[in-house]
Amino acid sequence: MNDDTEGQRPKRRMQVFGRRTVLRGAALGAATPLLSATTTHADTAVHGAPAAGSASFRWLGTSGWRIDVDGRTVLFDPYITRFTTGLFDGGFTPGTKLRCDPDLIQEHIGHPEVVLVSHSHWDHIADVPHIAKSTGARVVGTETTFHLLVAFGVDPGQISVVKGGEVLDFAGITVEVVSSLHSRNKQHSYFAPGTLTAPPTTTPRTIADLPEGDTLAFQVTAGSGGPSAFLMGASDFSERAVRGLSPDLAMVAVPSSTATFRYVPRLLRALREPGVVVPVHWDNFEKPLSEPPRRDPAMDLDGFVAQVHQMSPASRVVVPDYRTTYSADMRAAAPTASEPS
Repeated sequence: MNDDTEGQRPKRRMQVFGRRTVLRGAALGAATPLLSATTTHADTAVHGAPAAGSASFRWLGTSGWRIDVDGRTVLFDPYITRFTTGLFDGGFTPGTKLRCDPDLIQEHIGHPEVVLVSHSHWDHIADVPHIAKSTGARVVGTETTFHLLVAFGVDPGQISVVKGGEVLDFAGITVEVVSSLHSRNKQHSYFAPGTLTAPPTTTPRTIADLPEGDTLAFQVTAGSGGPSAFLMGASDFSERAVRGLSPDLAMVAVPSSTATFRYVPRLLRALREPGVVVPVHWDNFEKPLSEPPRRDPAMDLDGFVAQVHQMSPASRVVVPDYRTTYSADMRAAAPTASEPS
């Protein structure tokens, strides 16, 4: 989630895939175009499942992604329902009740086999219980995520608890689990910290019932030929944990403060200057996905992009859109006539 709740608010280009390839007022309007020779913007495209034999990426807003590989689907932090908490209009209410919209969720998720969860704040996990129970997908996350999902009625056998360092093979889709950190606000703190060592005695009902519960990042590699995509759910990281991952694509959370020392330079250096950098978690995640992305005013998206260009001038920056299906190198894929199934 946004870091500011308490304050109230590579030297290379994308290459043929090998193992380097072995995959947040709310009325500011849509993101202003960023003009740069190495900044790409989403083209208008209809929702579409990718063709067989391909890898594609769709941004689900916030830090969420749908990744399709040869007709198989992996989800990361799928927060689709997007309800109002007051966060973006100065009246943030921790007691906001959780809800989800099953029909809306189904419009976006397809038939996922695996759901990866970075941490357990509402804007990352609120829709996951429904997704897990309705699809049978395996959920990979922290012990806190496990206990919360069990309290929501998810089958414990359907959940894989990880800590960081695990390399999981899902029949050719490889998931490397990376120990990570939650982002910080200007006071160097954040909303709802804490972990769980057992399921809560009652089913969580409000966003305050969902503690962070430690944070993970993931690197997903699509098949033997890639691409490899590094996925972040919060704008901080463990430099030692990410060093040497060398992803082709890096979906990087935009920070709302400078609490993390030299965040962009350190991260890009540790990741060996990815060929494509995709800023995420810069949007107002209380507006529906049917509208164009609106900027979170706490996030300096332009400044983030400028830092990436300065630190890694050969990296292509792609500012994503909700309605675009991207190919494996994060270029807008050819539109299809169908909605995702």
